[in-house]
Parts: sequence; C-alpha cells; structure tokens
Amino acid sequence: MTRSIPSALRTVALLGAVLSTGLVAAGCSPVVATRGNLTDPELVAELQPGQSRRDDVAAVLGTPTSVGTFDPNVWYYIGQKTEKTAFFQPEVVDRRVVIVRFDEAGTVREIRKLDQSNGQDIEMVDRSTPTAGREMGFLEQMMGNVGRFSAKDAKGKGPGS
Repeated sequence: MTRSIPSALRTVALLGAVLSTGLVAAGCSPVVATRGNLTDPELVAELQPGQSRRDDVAAVLGTPTSVGTFDPNVWYYIGQKTEKTAFFQPEVVDRRVVIVRFDEAGTVREIRKLDQSNGQDIEMVDRSTPTAGREMGFLEQMMGNVGRFSAKDAKGKGPGS
C-alpha cells in the first residue's frame, strides 16, 4: 500500500522551499554604502587649471570634504564605496580623492586625482597605554563607595540645604 501526498500539500512544500531559497539568496546580496563625496570623473574633467575659479569648483563638485589645515587654498574631496555581504567585513569597491589647489587669487592651480591604488595598508598596533595606580575588580568598584558618603556633612548640612 503506497501513500501518496496530496497535491495541495506538495504545492505548499514547494512554495515554502522556493520562499526559503529566496530569503537565503536575499540575505547574501551585498549592501552598498557610499560615504563622503565620491566625485564624478567627468565633472572633474570640466575644471581646468588656470581657468576655473574657486566658485566654479564649488558649483561643479560641491562643498569640499575637507580644507587644508595649514593652507586654506587646498580643497580635498574624499569618498569611497563599500560592499558588505552578510556578516563579513566591508570591502572597499571604489575610493577617490581629488585634491584641488588654488593660487592666492582663487584660480585653480592644480588638480590631483588619487584612487585605491595610491593607498597604503596600515597595520594597527595592538597594545594599550599603561595607567598609574592599581586595577580594581568589579566588586571593588561596586563596593568602593559604600559608606564614603553620608546624607549630611561635618557641618550638619545635607544635599540641597
């Protein structure tokens, strides 16, 4: 005697399998994030050293990400695009830095474009700065102030009096 599964139950099972496969696939699609001012190369090409002025640069590229700390005639446009899939670390897909230098009259003197290939990986140092004193445990921190404070001080005045 062979048992057959009703066709409605088979359809529900198939629909459930398709939905769960779709959810798993959607969970694996990358999340794209753009941060900063990711300049368009065509817009940067519109700016000409010796011809474009500070107002032209601001109109074409927008407000700079940063202005030079020691030289306000240097504008930086910094931006990057990253993709993150599920719980993995984000991967930098595109990074652009445009450095615009102006002369004292406000005319573009130089436009320099940097990308990911100009970057360098920096290895972080995994150490901590020592502090003076001794380290207290959790219970010492919790119990350390018990009995230290009273409602009234030596003059008989309490908080708010």
